[in-house]
Amino acid sequence: MADMDKAQQERHDRLIEQMRRILGSEICAVFEDPAAVEIMLNDDGRVLVERHGAGITELTTLPTSKTLNFLGLMADFRGTTVSREKPIVEGAMPDEFLRARFAGAIPPLMPQPTFAIRLPARKVFTLDQYVAKGIITPAQHADIIQAVVDHKNILVSGSTSSGKTTLVNAILHTISERSGLNERLILIQDTSELQCSAPNTTSMLTYEDAGVDYTKLLKLTLRYRPDRIIVGEVRDGAALALLKAWNTGHPGGLATLHANNPQAALMRLDQLCQEAGVPPQKELIREAVGLVIQIQRDVNHPAGRRITAMEEIRDGADPSPWRRPPTRLAKIRARYS
Repeated sequence: MADMDKAQQERHDRLIEQMRRILGSEICAVFEDPAAVEIMLNDDGRVLVERHGAGITELTTLPTSKTLNFLGLMADFRGTTVSREKPIVEGAMPDEFLRARFAGAIPPLMPQPTFAIRLPARKVFTLDQYVAKGIITPAQHADIIQAVVDHKNILVSGSTSSGKTTLVNAILHTISERSGLNERLILIQDTSELQCSAPNTTSMLTYEDAGVDYTKLLKLTLRYRPDRIIVGEVRDGAALALLKAWNTGHPGGLATLHANNPQAALMRLDQLCQEAGVPPQKELIREAVGLVIQIQRDVNHPAGRRITAMEEIRDGADPSPWRRPPTRLAKIRARYS
C-alpha cells in the first residue's frame, strides 16, 4: 500500500510539473498574487488577468497546442477525459493551484480551446475599505453592520465576477470581529473561497465524487451546532434546505446567488426551491431572508464594481410580493440611489 501511495504521489507531482511548464512562469505567478481574481484564456490565444481595483489586463499568449495539453492534464486530474464527444472540463484545480475553480472547453464548442480560472480570495477587504473606495456608501455600511448585529440572514446577489464572494468575505470579517467562542459559524462551499477568522468556525466542502452536495452538507450542518450558516453559493434544490436551516433557529447567515436585482434574486431563490419538488416558497423566503444586497460590475467606477441596491425583506401585504411599504432602509436607499 505504501508503494502504491508513493507511486500515486510521484504521478501527481509529474502532473503538477507538467501543468506549470505549460502555463509558464508568468501565468503561474498570478496564482501567488493576492489581488488576482480571474485568469481567462480567449480563443485568440490571449491570456487576460483581472485584479481587484485594477480591472482586466493582458498578460501573455498561450499556443493552442499547449492549451489542449493543459486541458488534457486537467481532465486527467479530474478523473475524466476531454474530446470532441466530451469537450468540457470543469472542477477544482489541484491544491498546488489553490483549488481554483476551472472551466475549459475545446472545439467544436469553441473556435479554439479556451479556459477561465476563478481564483479563491486570499486578501480580505473590509467594509470600511468598501466605503473608502466608494463601492458602498456610509449609509449602506451602517445598514449592513446593523443587519449583522441583528442576526439577519443576508443574501448577496449579482452576476458572475461581480464581487459577491469578496463582499461576503468583508461581511464575514465584520461578523468575526464581533464573534466569540459562544457563536459558532459553519461555512459550506465547493471551493475554499470564504475567509473567516471567527474563533469558533468549521468549514465544509462539497465532494462531488462521493455524491456529497450542498443539500447533504446543510443537513449535516444542523448536527454541528451552528449559530450562523454561511453558504458560498445557493444552487439547485439546496436552496430549500438552506432556507429551512436559516428559519429553524439559525439566523445571521450569508449566501450568494446569481441574479440581476434583489427582486430577481428572491424569484430565483423561489425557483431553486421548486427544483426540490415543492410549491412556491414565498412565505418561507420572507421569514428566512432579512436583507438582499445587489452588487454589480461597473466599468465606469474606479473600483470596477458597486452596490446598486439593498432591499430589506419583511412580512406583510404589499404590491411587491416580498416587502412592505417603504421602511427606514428604503428611505435611506432613496437618498443614495
